[in-house]
Amino acid sequence: MRGRESFAMALEALRVNRLRTVLTMLGVIIGVLAVVILVAVGTGAKDAIEKQISGLGTNIILVVPGRISLGAAPTQSKLTLADAAYVRRVVGDPSKVTVSLQSGETVRVNRVEAFVTVVGTDQYLVNIFERPLDKGRTLSETDVDTRRRVAVLGAEVADRLFGDLDPIGRQVTISGARFRVVGVYATVGQTFGVSRDQEVHIPVTTAQRLLGIARVNGFAVGASSAEEVDPLNEKVTAALRARYPGEQFSGVTQTALLGTIGSVLGMLTGVLAAIAGISLLVGGVGVSNIMLVSVRERTREIGLRKALGARQRDILAQFLIEAVLLTTIGGLIGIVLGVGGALAIAAFTEVPTSITWWSIVLAFGVSAAVGVFFGVAPARRAGRLDPVIALRAE
Repeated sequence: MRGRESFAMALEALRVNRLRTVLTMLGVIIGVLAVVILVAVGTGAKDAIEKQISGLGTNIILVVPGRISLGAAPTQSKLTLADAAYVRRVVGDPSKVTVSLQSGETVRVNRVEAFVTVVGTDQYLVNIFERPLDKGRTLSETDVDTRRRVAVLGAEVADRLFGDLDPIGRQVTISGARFRVVGVYATVGQTFGVSRDQEVHIPVTTAQRLLGIARVNGFAVGASSAEEVDPLNEKVTAALRARYPGEQFSGVTQTALLGTIGSVLGMLTGVLAAIAGISLLVGGVGVSNIMLVSVRERTREIGLRKALGARQRDILAQFLIEAVLLTTIGGLIGIVLGVGGALAIAAFTEVPTSITWWSIVLAFGVSAAVGVFFGVAPARRAGRLDPVIALRAE
């Protein structure tokens, strides 16, 4: 019996038992569908976070007190504006260092209010972070030096407080103090699930007086190139450790953030794919069981074919082809449904998805391998049947 004939007979056997064929494929379809969707969700989450980090700007070092590690408690900052001036001297370019002091506060215009993140910063922020303006201007050196009560609003804050009105020149109240709006940032989206469009930027000196403190949370340092990030990071943190003996300071870079988050999300994606792969194994067990039942039902047919000259490898090939067809066809259907499901999730929910070619190839390859692996035992059993005994079977 030639390969083409074995293939045709396998197709005919699947066609005759349509219901059983569909039910057997179902486990494989669900497994492949789960692999494609879960990998798409995991990869989409990874790509979205990497995009958010890259959207902050390029070659940035975030300098904060304490040691940054998983599970570590936050460290109370001892940094001041004098330390910012010191770091600027270490870096050699004052425009490459900006400060940050953050606090959650209520911003109000008449009866409309919003709880936002108030960021005390300086005129150098726009040199380091990518914060394009929609209208107005950013904070100036004079604003910081004279502690002016001026504010630059995030896009969502401006829309919430003023609606269709032009905010420039109007007044907002922050923690009971009035501020004049001098600018509105363009929409930039989220970082780590926190909307940067819900920020209000004011001069850091004004923020310190408003909050009654003299410290700042940390600094952001911009390197001239990617090659200078690590040397500059070590230089700045070493200078601060020398200024504060016994204290720890950490410099978090985009490369480190991307590497850590990428490895964690990559591991999570792998775990999700492995969990989904269990469905494929269950589907493979179902294929093996159905093929064993099929061999038992067709014992007389096998005996007749062997009596007419069919070799053991011909019988083995026929049943093995049936098993592989069950899983590959089920795999193709699962891929189509999985891709469609991933696209639907991205279109109708806020969950990001990213369909990768390797997940499709992997799912199809595993489904075909499942057919071979779980189809070998039933096929070998069929091929080894004695024709005389098989012909006598009822």
